[in-house]
Amino acid sequence: MNKTKIEWCDYTINPVKGLCPMACSYCYARAMYKRFKWDETIRLDAAAIQEIHSIKEPSRIFVGSTIELFGDWIEPEWYDYIWGMVKAKPQHTFIFLTKYSSGLAKFSPFPKNCWVGVSATDEGQFLVGWHRLKDIQATVKFFSLEPLLKPILISKETLEQAGINWLIVGQQTPTSIKTSPKIEWIEEICQAATSSNIPVFLKNNLKPLYKEHYGMTQIRQEFPVSPSGVEEK
Repeated sequence: MNKTKIEWCDYTINPVKGLCPMACSYCYARAMYKRFKWDETIRLDAAAIQEIHSIKEPSRIFVGSTIELFGDWIEPEWYDYIWGMVKAKPQHTFIFLTKYSSGLAKFSPFPKNCWVGVSATDEGQFLVGWHRLKDIQATVKFFSLEPLLKPILISKETLEQAGINWLIVGQQTPTSIKTSPKIEWIEEICQAATSSNIPVFLKNNLKPLYKEHYGMTQIRQEFPVSPSGVEEK
């Protein structure tokens, strides 16, 4: 478990270790496994789960930051440990993010202290995730559009029909002109979210784009509203 530089959470925890089979070309964790010759064996790390007891203050905890947790390579009994951790710590918010959206349905409805999201880099991935996420029951359902590699057409109706509560937008890191999204793509997403009264979190790696186009680095970094009606901090 680590304090993290990911702006939308406080900690990351990886109850499953190993080289992620998704093999995304932009995956920082996969590159680190190769560079440092870490053990690539996919395995449960029960010790990592126990580290959750060291977090005293209510926190946002991203579960599975270095591996896809909803793929076929996860042993069914490992989920007993993961959901046990979630249920044992109701004061924390556990954030799950997947590219393997077909693996979500068997766990729905999710515990109340879970936020459940799907990653999409283009419109095709977004539509697949949308069809699957709309049938999921979770306190917060969201999309992470990072890295945003192509324009994604999102409307007020699309968001509301799927019950989306949050959007995260970011670009590929390290940043490059070749992979940088256009500012219009981001603004169109923000406008759809505003129309639906949905918070948007623009990652810090988008600040150079906003400085270039608008001369400012202050960007929207909003969080969902908790069931109590109070904005999460």
